[in-house]
Amino acid sequence: QVQLVESGGGLVQPGGSLRLSCAASGSISSMYTMYWYRQAPGKKRELIASISDGGKTHYADSVKGRFTISRDNAKRMVYLQMDNLKPEDAAVYSCDGNIGWNGVVHNYWGQGTQVTVSS
Repeated sequence: QVQLVESGGGLVQPGGSLRLSCAASGSISSMYTMYWYRQAPGKKRELIASISDGGKTHYADSVKGRFTISRDNAKRMVYLQMDNLKPEDAAVYSCDGNIGWNGVVHNYWGQGTQVTVSS
């Protein structure tokens, strides 16, 4: 089986930075496009960043220029560097991705990590 586990969330002041990590474990053959989502209370789940297995990135307008997604395929890690955080960035952040396991590509997602932005 495959697991995605996020870490790095916490409380940060407006204007501050956090780096989220997503660790993939299990009998993984390949990691394809990986995503970061977030969901704030009472709001829809929002796709905020994606990175292909070749490193091509896309960002939601709401985070463009402030967040950076990256990956380390050898370590099976995906990262989200978040700078100049705003109160409206507060949410549960989760990673999601298409991962090859047992000869088939499945979509997996983690439980998420809480980010709170407050003074």
